[in-house]
Amino acid sequence: MDTLLAADRIFTPEEILEPGWVEVAGTTVKAIGSGHHPHREPDWHTTTLAPGLVDTHVHGGGGASFSTTSGDEAALAAMAHQRAGSTSVIASLVSAPIPVLADQLACLADLCDDGILAGLHLEGPWLSPTHRGAHDLRHLARGNAAAVDRLVEAARGHLRMATVAPEILGGFEVIKALVDADVLVAVGHTAADTATTEEAVEAGARIATHLFNGMPPLHHRFPGPVGVLLANPSVTVELIADGVHLAPATLALAARAAAGRVSLVSDAMSGCGQPDGRYVLGSTPVTVVDGVARVTSSGALAGGTRTLAHGIRTLYAAGVPLADAITAATATPARALGLWRRGRLVVGANADLVALDDDLAVTRVMVNGTWR
Repeated sequence: MDTLLAADRIFTPEEILEPGWVEVAGTTVKAIGSGHHPHREPDWHTTTLAPGLVDTHVHGGGGASFSTTSGDEAALAAMAHQRAGSTSVIASLVSAPIPVLADQLACLADLCDDGILAGLHLEGPWLSPTHRGAHDLRHLARGNAAAVDRLVEAARGHLRMATVAPEILGGFEVIKALVDADVLVAVGHTAADTATTEEAVEAGARIATHLFNGMPPLHHRFPGPVGVLLANPSVTVELIADGVHLAPATLALAARAAAGRVSLVSDAMSGCGQPDGRYVLGSTPVTVVDGVARVTSSGALAGGTRTLAHGIRTLYAAGVPLADAITAATATPARALGLWRRGRLVVGANADLVALDDDLAVTRVMVNGTWR
């Protein structure tokens, strides 16, 4: 029998239903309506229902990493985020030698085939040495199309995005090869100037990897990557709203400047949801203190330890309307990465739902019509 869910408010792309109901048949949303269902009582009621969250930049969680060739470890990380409300996860890999990345992509592609992951993201190795953040300097590489071809082949059609610093040697060769392979290009970890960033967008770059972080700051005469990517209507901008990477005023500024184009990401590493301690991001030792992950040797930020649901609360607290904050964690990232049946509570979509309480904390998660 179909499952009927009711809520005091339901976030759909067109409106907020107060109250409303959702009918789920198997793995699909069958019907949505406002008010009370005319023919039956709901099977379950909650305060708020939203689409399942879509996290397009995740390195790990629950003590596990995606930079692995162990399917069990990667699945553990994916499940940790699913339980926290992120029903669609794009696994992100940090810079490593090309053969290592190929092996990791091949492993993660199996989880994509099984529906555990929604796709894959290469954050490196084509990054700026001066803005590498937590990426191991030894593993950064000049760009060449042959490496792109090898990694695309290893991912078996599941590589959805790759981050590139366009100014590096061979950067535009990589961008062209990725565009030709139908892989989204993101600009990030870059020292590019204004003109080079504009050229990258013209060449096909459509994502800003965690805007503001891993790039020169905005300057009123030399806008650089931040200014170009924030202003260009064809670019979706990632923001890490974890209370550490960006100040509330910065979040509010970006949300207004790129209205409808903001994609919240967790950038979570293996320490997400875990106690303070020592972890590894790729090959880089990381220490988490008071919930903040930093490279042990340099003190540079090394990913996040908060979930995407926490990002919604942080963005909302910064003054962004709740509907916009939820959209930034659902429909916008799903649209940017071509996940057409995810991130939107509409008839025919995947039955991926998140129940939230009055404090916007996740209380229950449905993935493909099944409670987790």
